[in-house]
Amino acid sequence: MTSRLENCPAPAKLNLFLHVIGRRADGYHLLQTAFQLLEHGDTLHFQARADGAIHRATPVPGVPEASDLCVRAARLLQAEVSRRRGQTPGADIHLDKRLPLGGGLGGGSSDAATTLIALNHLWQARLTRAELMALGLQLGADVPFFLFGQNAFGEGIGEALTPLSIPEQWYVVVEPGIEVATADIFSAQELTRDTKPVKILDFSDSPVGFGKNDLQEVASRMHAPIRQALSWLSGYGAARMTGSGACVFCPFSDPQQADVALAALPAGWKAWKSRGIARHPLDHLLES
Repeated sequence: MTSRLENCPAPAKLNLFLHVIGRRADGYHLLQTAFQLLEHGDTLHFQARADGAIHRATPVPGVPEASDLCVRAARLLQAEVSRRRGQTPGADIHLDKRLPLGGGLGGGSSDAATTLIALNHLWQARLTRAELMALGLQLGADVPFFLFGQNAFGEGIGEALTPLSIPEQWYVVVEPGIEVATADIFSAQELTRDTKPVKILDFSDSPVGFGKNDLQEVASRMHAPIRQALSWLSGYGAARMTGSGACVFCPFSDPQQADVALAALPAGWKAWKSRGIARHPLDHLLES
């Protein structure tokens, strides 16, 4: 039995559109969205421990270890393994962080999902995909998507997922250099919460530039760097914010066109390109 798993990808996601169609009695917003996985993301490494300790071996500035989603995911799975088997496995978690905090790219959620996938395999816990998705939902609404393993049409609070075929695209992603608090965007008085529901077929008929991001107007009004990034990137195509911000993106069918945009990036800005992918790189480790 292996005691290490190295170079485990935690891919970024984009919300190709994001509509807020209502609000539940408990305050959670009802959404419709198209989730797109990217090649670009964080990377994690895991080492099993015999003493039952869960330890984050690499610091993440601004994120205490106890509140880190990787650590919380590991402890959730550890508790489940202990309940089922009476064993308490441990692990050291090394995180190579590339995705920005508060960027709308799902970085923390993806890290948590990769932790669940990797430790489920490393510890031979044998939880199914559905069982891991149920654990992941306790950590955040985006975590089940990364465990779902493929691009998806998301509904509910984002956890009701249907497989979605999306034409291969390249994306230029601009990081405006700020961290956006999701709660601030969703609690804004001016946020519209009554967009008309759409069907998967509506998106599939015209996926590039479909719909809008209902959170974009609120976030860009609050944060000038988001407005500036959208204004610049719109010169190259259908620029849009992902999630609740702060990152913005533009799709390209030709990677060379994406390179042209990157070459013209204003001084001091940070941006990168990534190919969209159809499946999670660790999907083969999951038992359906």
